[in-house]
Amino acid sequence: MAPEAGDVEIRATPGGIELTLKVVPGASRTRVAGVLGTALKVAVAAPPEGGKANAAVIRLLAEALGVSKSDVEIVSGHGQRLKRVAVRGLTAADARARLGVR
Repeated sequence: MAPEAGDVEIRATPGGIELTLKVVPGASRTRVAGVLGTALKVAVAAPPEGGKANAAVIRLLAEALGVSKSDVEIVSGHGQRLKRVAVRGLTAADARARLGVR
């Protein structure tokens, strides 16, 4: 089933899930900011230098999903605003419920 507008695309993987993030570094505060297309939009206060924003993204997503930081991994887009992230130990339904998205 293709995602509809406003749906975050969360793909099941053998060990958990993968989802796409749109990251806004250098924001006034760190938060899950909503949905942009099929990506989850997150804002982090950390600057996009030296991996600081990526580390903040991992902390934010781990906290929002109730998993440890070691269960969250950026699998692509390390130097980009659009990132693909893997989360171990969660189902797509659990992730949607914890993030409050459809």
